[in-house]
Amino acid sequence: MIRSQKKILSYIIKLSVVTLAGIFIFRKLSDNQNIKNFSEIINHLERWKVYLVISTIFLLMFINWFLESLKWHFLMSKVEKISFYKAVESVFCGLTWAIFTPNRIGEYGGRIFFLSPRKRIQGIVAMSVGSVSQMLITNVFGSLALLWFIHYFLKVNDILFVGISFLVIVFCFFFILFYFNIKWLDKLLSSIKFLKRFKRFFEVLNRYNKRELSKILSLSVSRFMVFTTQYLLIIHLLVPEIPFFESALMVFILFFIQSAIPTLDIFDVGIRSITATYLFSFITHQEIAIITSAALIWLINLIIPAILGSFFVFKLNFFDQHR
Repeated sequence: MIRSQKKILSYIIKLSVVTLAGIFIFRKLSDNQNIKNFSEIINHLERWKVYLVISTIFLLMFINWFLESLKWHFLMSKVEKISFYKAVESVFCGLTWAIFTPNRIGEYGGRIFFLSPRKRIQGIVAMSVGSVSQMLITNVFGSLALLWFIHYFLKVNDILFVGISFLVIVFCFFFILFYFNIKWLDKLLSSIKFLKRFKRFFEVLNRYNKRELSKILSLSVSRFMVFTTQYLLIIHLLVPEIPFFESALMVFILFFIQSAIPTLDIFDVGIRSITATYLFSFITHQEIAIITSAALIWLINLIIPAILGSFFVFKLNFFDQHR
């Protein structure tokens, strides 16, 4: 393919990505009932509280993706040296791709095209390390919170509860063990006959020692705490009577369930709202407020960054070795 054709095809792909993202975002935001519900609910609240909470949630959104950019930058240090600014660009660009691809798989593409072509598959493998670290935090906190939920609300018999508790502890233990020995995955994948040819890509998994994995995990914990705080702030604003401790555990379970359900980011708000409504129905009857809270966090954390990321899509490098 000659250079001019590559440029034209590259531009078409970039324009298609931005157009698709724009269509999905417009459809989801136009005539959005949750936004109307939020406007009606806050009419009865003190304005300074509303502005303070929304401003803080916006600030936390940027902190959240700043932490993710730090993590991505650190992960890529084992693959290819990139500037922190480029790491930020690729993270936001990935979010633009994520909203219209199943289970956010497009986020990988949005990021790795900021790397040189020969490093992209290794970049995907390295990104999976960061994904596993975030899954570890979500699953450990979520499964432990689920134990509390089962004990206090489902009232199962003692023998069954002990059995479930044992399974949860084993699950958490092996997840942690696997993460800190993620190089085992390299050996496992390399032992599969048709994957042996890709061994040089899986080798990236051996480059992270336990200290470095701990650093990656600490960034994942920080992100988890940030978006948990976002939920608690908006829930406490709209439904102040819910106890903080119970709200936090319900949010942990919400993240846990959400991470296990394949979906499109653009439809994610519906799944979040249904799950949040069911969980919080055990501690409050303010269904509209809970649905609105979940939708607002989705809007701020995913849709707004995806809009910002669309500006970086045109900086992607699909074909050329040099920018």
